[in-house]
Amino acid sequence: MSQQNREQREQWGSRAGFLMAAIGSAVGLGNIWRFPAEAYKNGGGAFLLPYLVALLTAGLPLLILEYTVGRKYRKSPPAAFRQISRPAEAIGWWQVAICFVIASYYAVIVAWAVRYAGFSFGKDWGDDPEGFFGGDFLHAAAEPGLPSSFVGNVFWPLLAVWLIVLAILAMGVRRGIERANKIFIPALVLFFVVLVVRAVTLDGAAKGLDALFAPDWSALTDGSVWVAAYGQIFFSLSIGFGIMVTYASYLGRRADLTGSALVAGFANSSFEILAGIGVFATLGFMAQSSGAAVGDVVSEGVGLAFIAFPAVISQMPLGAAFGVVFFVSLAIAGLSSLISIVQVVISAVQDRTGMRRVPAVWTVGGLLAVVSLALFPTDAGLSLLDAADHFINQYGIALAALVFLIVMAWVLRRLRTFQAHADETSAVRLGTWWRVCLGVITPLVLGWMMIDSFRKELDENYAGYPLSFLAWAGWGVAAGALLVGVLISLIPWRGAPGGGETEGTADSEEVR
Repeated sequence: MSQQNREQREQWGSRAGFLMAAIGSAVGLGNIWRFPAEAYKNGGGAFLLPYLVALLTAGLPLLILEYTVGRKYRKSPPAAFRQISRPAEAIGWWQVAICFVIASYYAVIVAWAVRYAGFSFGKDWGDDPEGFFGGDFLHAAAEPGLPSSFVGNVFWPLLAVWLIVLAILAMGVRRGIERANKIFIPALVLFFVVLVVRAVTLDGAAKGLDALFAPDWSALTDGSVWVAAYGQIFFSLSIGFGIMVTYASYLGRRADLTGSALVAGFANSSFEILAGIGVFATLGFMAQSSGAAVGDVVSEGVGLAFIAFPAVISQMPLGAAFGVVFFVSLAIAGLSSLISIVQVVISAVQDRTGMRRVPAVWTVGGLLAVVSLALFPTDAGLSLLDAADHFINQYGIALAALVFLIVMAWVLRRLRTFQAHADETSAVRLGTWWRVCLGVITPLVLGWMMIDSFRKELDENYAGYPLSFLAWAGWGVAAGALLVGVLISLIPWRGAPGGGETEGTADSEEVR
């Protein structure tokens, strides 16, 4: 990239704008429906200790590394990694392919949340939230397989979600992403505080909170609890698949990298704990109302949001208002994360081809929307989403991050260089601990996570799906992302401009 192009790359308008966007990316669906269940299953209040250790030894160090790579080279992951080493470009395109897959189905969950916000007014799921979700709403096929019919309930809100996302991205980093997150994040915090205050005042809330936070200290001697803590930190910070490299590429040269990482990391963790309080206070009410134990009503993921919570809303005083706030919060959290995921793909194409932002957004984003609209608002959408999400997370994001760390720490030995670059402008200086975390602790934990997960796949088919379905909807998706990344990296560069973006350059004040 020429010096002129480097200067023309769009920048965040302020440090606060960057932090809002970074926090918006990190705070997503996993914070709301994954952390509470993980904490409950792994020692309750005692889980917070390995969770904090994982944050300090894996989450924040890797977040700082990604900020540093993005700010140093001011490019998307493929172009930045190419600057480090020509073969490393394949890792960047692998991450871009992962983002393409995730964005295609992540938008669907946002669309579901939008629809359920409307359903909450009349509690349209009736007395059978599970039957309504899989039947009346999704028209899910009895057996997983290829799509055979479209579902209008999902298609139209999904189309609206894509139009909103692409419109925001077309406006640019500063005028689009930054401004949107300055609205989304305060609104999300406000809505969730209202939700939590309402939840903790419900009958049975104390019962739920006790189930979540009562510490089981014996769990700390179980290695799987520590692996779960690292897994939660890793999947909740938006690290390992190019988002933070991309966002940091729009930072000014004097931006405080370690300070920004600390703020974003702890803000994300604070929201997870807040989500845990709201979710388990609500589940405590559900348990008391039904005369069951809290453990009998605990669920996570799609089941928590679209089956368990509607059941609670039906029993709760002022349940309709609670439902609207909950699903609007879910939609906002998902939307801010989706924007960051799609931006990775768009930025990579811009850096590779020299396309301007608006054509890149509508070409690349349009292709993404077409894939999403063709596959997921169908009778096979739910099973496709479930399988793709599991395998792209376990064997896409985690494996790509492991390879990235091994290459940077052990093959190219670049950690000292990145440490020096981060220390130049950061208030909190990095030490040997940072290199030990990235070169030893995090790779070992990620490696063990991969081995443990693969062993479980061999013992039993994921979710009981037929092997023939998992072969293409799960393994095929994960392996396909890797293959696509490698193949794109082999296409020769023919002098395409690396800068890509030129919008918003008149006011290029550095973020401090």
